[in-house]
Amino acid sequence: MPFILTSRHAAHPDSGRVHAVPSEITPQAVYTNRRQWLREAALLGGGVMTSALPWARAQAQSAPATSATVTRPGKRAALSAVRSAVPGALAVDKLTSYEHITTYNNFYEFGTDKSDPAEYAHTLKTRPWTLSIEGEVGRPLKLGLDDLLKLGAMEERIYRLRCVEGWSMVIPWVGYSLSTLLQRAQPTSRAKFVEFISLADAQQMPGVRSSVLDWPYVEGLRIDEAMHPLTLMAFGLYGEVLPPQNGAPLRLVVPWKYGFKSAKSIVAIRLTEKPRPSSWMQANPREYGYFSNVNPTVDHPRWSQATERRIGEGGLFAPRKPTLMFNGYAAQVGSLYAGMDLRKYY
Repeated sequence: MPFILTSRHAAHPDSGRVHAVPSEITPQAVYTNRRQWLREAALLGGGVMTSALPWARAQAQSAPATSATVTRPGKRAALSAVRSAVPGALAVDKLTSYEHITTYNNFYEFGTDKSDPAEYAHTLKTRPWTLSIEGEVGRPLKLGLDDLLKLGAMEERIYRLRCVEGWSMVIPWVGYSLSTLLQRAQPTSRAKFVEFISLADAQQMPGVRSSVLDWPYVEGLRIDEAMHPLTLMAFGLYGEVLPPQNGAPLRLVVPWKYGFKSAKSIVAIRLTEKPRPSSWMQANPREYGYFSNVNPTVDHPRWSQATERRIGEGGLFAPRKPTLMFNGYAAQVGSLYAGMDLRKYY
């Protein structure tokens, strides 16, 4: 298996701690400049909530995730979908509010603070948009956004999102299985890995002018991970098209992996015979592995992964939740890693 990294797995010297501190936030070169860490309590004061449907929005956010629909915030174009029938695609946790989902983000192309994407991502132009699928495929493709939106039946999928930083959300995405898209390109027998390349345009994305990462942002999956039914190409959330700060116009969602694996604003997908290190692996290979599956038994070198705090549920000092193996999707994806030492291949 690729990327055997062992220094990551010594017991964390303080794995029993309950709260993260600013110095634990990814990456090490960035955390000293963060201004956002104590702003979560003010998220709802940011003025993004409208008064059109306050009662309905409150009902949708407090109801179980198995309700028939989620209420649209009414801010962006509608993206209709049917509830997914894919096993595991409808988490029963309480939904994270639209306000928190859209104002507490990691999207370094727009800055390293959690509030930066919501503040600066309005400069992102999502039309026209072209996605290319290339590499080890029998049918290379270049698809416009309208073609992509019509390629598969849109489904509403409610997934847990677990960030490597130790926080989590529950998000009602809209999209279809990535396999629907990849199958159109006819992967060859040599296609063992799938690479995702994000837009890197310094004119639209002020963060690209920084040296925090080697742009463009690149992520990757094994082909079996990419073709798994739970792996989602998302075009929307809460029944609307994606806001720019959440990776518009299309992003990857891999719910059993840490959130940074889910590339945003994708412009190219490349199928390859051999893996390429992802952006965070290149930036800090000791801390970020190729697989990056959610695993409460393997600590990040700078903090424990055993627990998490759910954004919007009590703030920094609320009781933390136990982190679930594979983020709660072990029954669906555990077989992908049969026989692998998950403390060695992380």
